[in-house]
Amino acid sequence: MPQINDIKRKNKNTPKSNQVGRGNGSKGTYSGRGSKGQLARSGGSLNPTFEGGQLRLVKKLPHMRGFTNIFKKHYVSLNLKDLFSLFDNDSITMLDFKNKGIIKNKEMIKILGDGDVSKPINLEVNAISSSAKSKIEKAGGEVKLIG
Repeated sequence: MPQINDIKRKNKNTPKSNQVGRGNGSKGTYSGRGSKGQLARSGGSLNPTFEGGQLRLVKKLPHMRGFTNIFKKHYVSLNLKDLFSLFDNDSITMLDFKNKGIIKNKEMIKILGDGDVSKPINLEVNAISSSAKSKIEKAGGEVKLIG
């Protein structure tokens, strides 16, 4: 005849867990905890990193290295050849870059000099390389730097 504990258990292959601390019928007086001390008390569990009073390894290791500069400027770099493949108009402003999805809210744009300028163009950007600026001005264009 199956016992009550066997009916409660779903898998009969796993052994039943011992209920301790409920009188002498369950592992006797100390309930398998030994005598006295921190681990014998209820709620007396230790931090998993505890090393018996020695300085813990996790406290010896560095917590965080460096810092995050909240004033860092995030630039999106764009070459001249990409600029002309994205835009057809003669003047390009920061709003055009935002509308195309090239830059997000606080990002800035920098134009780099890889590519050729075939027609005059007016640019409004945050930064530009010297080679790109000379190519645009040589073609009759104009560059305006904004903050």
